Amino acid sequence: MLDISAEAKAGILVEALPYIQEFSGKTVVIKYGGNAMVSDDLKEKVMQDIALMKYVGIRPVIVHGGGPEITGFLKKVGKESSFVAGLRVTDEETVEIAEMVLDGKVNSEIVNLLNRRGVRAVGLSGKDAGLIKAKKKLATVYEGEDKKKVDIGYVGQVESIDTSIIRDLLDGGYVPIIAPIGVGGDGESYNINADYVAAEIAGTLQAEKLLLLTDVEGIYKNFEDKSSFVSTLHQQEAEDWIREGVLTGGMIPKVEACLRSLAQGTGKTHIIDGRLGHSIILELFTAKGIGTQVVR
Repeated sequence: MLDISAEAKAGILVEALPYIQEFSGKTVVIKYGGNAMVSDDLKEKVMQDIALMKYVGIRPVIVHGGGPEITGFLKKVGKESSFVAGLRVTDEETVEIAEMVLDGKVNSEIVNLLNRRGVRAVGLSGKDAGLIKAKKKLATVYEGEDKKKVDIGYVGQVESIDTSIIRDLLDGGYVPIIAPIGVGGDGESYNINADYVAAEIAGTLQAEKLLLLTDVEGIYKNFEDKSSFVSTLHQQEAEDWIREGVLTGGMIPKVEACLRSLAQGTGKTHIIDGRLGHSIILELFTAKGIGTQVVR
């Protein structure tokens, strides 16, 4: 008699087959961050997911964050972190530390973890080969009915993307791992929100999918009401929810990133729970998927 667990495993593989066929040869951009970068167990599962994607013919591109690591290193040198409108105030010393941590520590660790699994990964900073041109981003602060723009230092926004080096690496069979540091017109470094960088890269590459790993299940119309979970959010509705204040806090930049990516030609965008083991392949290779997809 066939072992039930073996039969169940076979069923999982059969369910995955049409999705493997659909996405093989396609580019998928993943923003890697949150608890999935902190927990060793989750980190291992993310690396396994990326390796599986690569071995079934998908072309993954990874853009990573690293906020907790930056905060931790700043504490070690006796420097407190401060934030305005959710953005880290970044003076010259802080941006140097951010670049060192993102490019030197976090990026190289991801590259090493993937290389150990037989995946040929290459680390990039947004400064490499003119990949990310950036300009200063001002924080928006509300004072009653009024709002003002505040200069918070070397925090950037993407001005332009040159993906030629990414395309060359993908065509050569490599997985690009990108730290979200951009370069300004005078050669200065800017720390950029990794969600926005991933969105711009996915759009410029005309990627099949953009996956944003976060620390919540997805989008709720009312976060306090778990029955209000939304599995699919259409572009117009998403724009309305931002304008009407339905979406708040850290979910706003993630949805804005999805909308920006869709507008530039990404096929679909997904906000998924990185706290769930193997969340990437659950989203890609199962009929139900997880999280919230934001679509045109």
